[in-house]
Amino acid sequence: MNIIKRQLENTIKRLIHKYPVIALTGPRQSGKTTLLKNIFTDYQYISLENTDERNFADEDPKGFLKKYNNHVIFDEVQRSPSLFSYIQTKVDETGETGQFILSGSQNFHLIKNITQSLAGRVALLKLLPFDNTELKAAGLLPDDWKSLILKGFYPPIYDRNLDYSFFYSNYIQTYINRDVSALTQIHDYKRFNNYIGLCAARTGQLLNINSLAKSCGISQPTAKSWLSILESSYVIFLLAPYFENFNKRIIKSPKLYFYDTGLVSFLLGLRTENDLVSQTLTGSLFENFVVADFFKKNYHQNLLKNYWFWRDSKGNEIDLLTKTGDSFDIYEIKSTETVLPKLFKGMNYFDKITMGKTRNKTLVYGGKDNYEMSGHHILGWNEI
Repeated sequence: MNIIKRQLENTIKRLIHKYPVIALTGPRQSGKTTLLKNIFTDYQYISLENTDERNFADEDPKGFLKKYNNHVIFDEVQRSPSLFSYIQTKVDETGETGQFILSGSQNFHLIKNITQSLAGRVALLKLLPFDNTELKAAGLLPDDWKSLILKGFYPPIYDRNLDYSFFYSNYIQTYINRDVSALTQIHDYKRFNNYIGLCAARTGQLLNINSLAKSCGISQPTAKSWLSILESSYVIFLLAPYFENFNKRIIKSPKLYFYDTGLVSFLLGLRTENDLVSQTLTGSLFENFVVADFFKKNYHQNLLKNYWFWRDSKGNEIDLLTKTGDSFDIYEIKSTETVLPKLFKGMNYFDKITMGKTRNKTLVYGGKDNYEMSGHHILGWNEI
């Protein structure tokens, strides 16, 4: 099996000499264990999913860290929360860098324990499913973005040539519900899975908790709790609105996206390209694909950027924007392969109301050619 090189590898190799602890989080099956074992071949690997190891860590943390005291990878470390304070003591005593590597798939528990015990001692990184750049470098990027959206980006699909529909069916049953069980008590998994499907139908849309709750037949607090679980398990993420007024009333609700379009497609019952018949649905999935890829690259390349969208009450909108100093880089995202001047309208309006503070105006579209048109960058989907 050929291991696809992950962009995060260079960052990890650099930071291992700067911090006593590296913590890597991300969804299950995103390739965390493979990446760490491939980089740190001289480190011991201990999985705290193993009941014997976990009991050892919980019942005798000092003895556990005496046995595994240096150059160790602790996988699914959030399973033994009491271990974190003892790791803190150990790294403070030695002052060594690269002493421990922690990995976990539940962001909520991992972040909570790191904040309480390891703040200032740990470099926290995220590994998500493959991004476009990684697939392209490995020669695995298809010619058609529709097939890519359906297949998704999870490593096992590519590493083991799995049928993607089977993978996502199993993923929902095995991993998502498992993480949910660890985070909260849910007695009606059928309704919870229905809730995930309702989120999929709203990908790329403004988040409306009341509507989600009503459609699922649950209370608003429950809908909020379940949304938080999906965020903590790296199923969904929220894109915040940009709040600067520009003398217009602006939308302040976030937009909902999934980290992986293959999962969204499966939840929506899409199995082949022929199922992508709705232009609205196709546009939403393409937008999700592009926005998620920007987020994945931001984490994988450790760019430390902040992304927003912008929309006012009159419907003027920027799909994605980032800011450097006082200057904006803005993006319009359209699945069409035909570039017409009307697609620039929103970006030109935003440039006008910000009084020329827009540095770059980019249209990401469903074609492959890159070029300039009327002061706008035209960027093919395969080049993002």
